[in-house]
Amino acid sequence: MKHPHRIREIAAQAGLSQATVDRVLHHRGGVRESTIRDVHQAIAALDRRHDQPSLPAGTFTVDLIVADGTRAGAALRSELPALRPAVIRPRLRPAADPLTELAKVARSRSHGLILEAAESPELIEAIGRLEIPVVTLNTDLPASKRVAHVGLAEPEAGATAAYLIEQWLADRAGDVLIVLATTAAERVAGFRAELRTRSPNRRLQMTDSAHVRATLAANPSIRAVYTPERGHTAAVIAAFAAERRKYDAFVAHDLDDENTGLLRTGHLSAVLHHDLRSDLRAACLAILQSLGSVPGPVRSTLSSVQVVTPPNLPPA
Repeated sequence: MKHPHRIREIAAQAGLSQATVDRVLHHRGGVRESTIRDVHQAIAALDRRHDQPSLPAGTFTVDLIVADGTRAGAALRSELPALRPAVIRPRLRPAADPLTELAKVARSRSHGLILEAAESPELIEAIGRLEIPVVTLNTDLPASKRVAHVGLAEPEAGATAAYLIEQWLADRAGDVLIVLATTAAERVAGFRAELRTRSPNRRLQMTDSAHVRATLAANPSIRAVYTPERGHTAAVIAAFAAERRKYDAFVAHDLDDENTGLLRTGHLSAVLHHDLRSDLRAACLAILQSLGSVPGPVRSTLSSVQVVTPPNLPPA
């Protein structure tokens, strides 16, 4: 791919060696899919630097309470070079009990909080007691005192999945299976609304990842699948194989190594993806702007969903 950046700049941005970046850029193979994405995202981050405001040279501690802390922490650490000269020190906290963690954040020396949690009156009240800027990630809390919201446009993502599945099923009869997820209610709502509009007579079957095979056994008319949350695709495919069943369309979320491999081998029809690193960078920028360390208005930032199919997969 064409770009104006030196290999050592891309390597520093991505946290990789120059040799690895060179292998990716020249399509020499032997590199993991996630590494290829890291290189492409690093180039995009370097491109964005031309448009970003001047960043301060201070040190800022940012707490994260998010559903997948390991993934978010890795994504944010990969994006830290793009925020220099500001030094962001991420501090990951467990997401199982956000109210307890919010109380801990309130007692700590924190400059801001990135929060992904389900809405409740107690949570809204706890956010209101914080004296630091709060940015919500993916799941918005518009009734709270948050300063901005970043993440995927959730209803749009679900509606996109429904549109794609309807295009593949066309006029063929068949039910659609949704494997329910704990943090994707808005995606499911968007999916249901779009499918109802496009095909009001098509039935939806809902189940969780532990009961996919039983659901298939009880519903022989299932012809398509939507998994609105990452981590369930391989188990669903295994359940279809165990029941000796086939599907006509399967749309999943997030281009991790597992989904990339399943897409490449034809087990998935499409993967809906967005750039988590960019979301977390926008969240940190909103915190710095709210603190007055960076000029400009504090704005919410929604990521558009990217539809990835076998023809537009990054090269291996």
